[in-house]
Amino acid sequence: QVHLEQSGGGLVQPGESLTLSCAASPYTLSTDTMSWFRQAPGKERELVATITTADKYTNVSDSVKDRFTISKDSAKNTAYLQMNSLKPEDTAVYYCNLVRTVFTIPSRKITYWGQGTQVTVSS
Repeated sequence: QVHLEQSGGGLVQPGESLTLSCAASPYTLSTDTMSWFRQAPGKERELVATITTADKYTNVSDSVKDRFTISKDSAKNTAYLQMNSLKPEDTAVYYCNLVRTVFTIPSRKITYWGQGTQVTVSS
């Protein structure tokens, strides 16, 4: 069982920055993948960014590319989402996600979610 504890949301003005954190406990594995999703009111949850633990491969949605960066501190079992030049359309609840592969035969994936954190961008 993995617990994901999120922090760092809040209210900011357009153009400002925020960093979200997602601490996984008790530990992460090199085969885990961590991601950030967001869900705006009345919209479906969308994938924002993904990072793999082992090789630090990252992928960021085109909608936030050049403004958002995902990173991970493996020693702290924590993933981050650095959000710059925030826009009102970035307003949403942001969710941390961890997918763990269990190498049984056949292998299977277990998905864990953080509690969600509100990000509001408004003047």
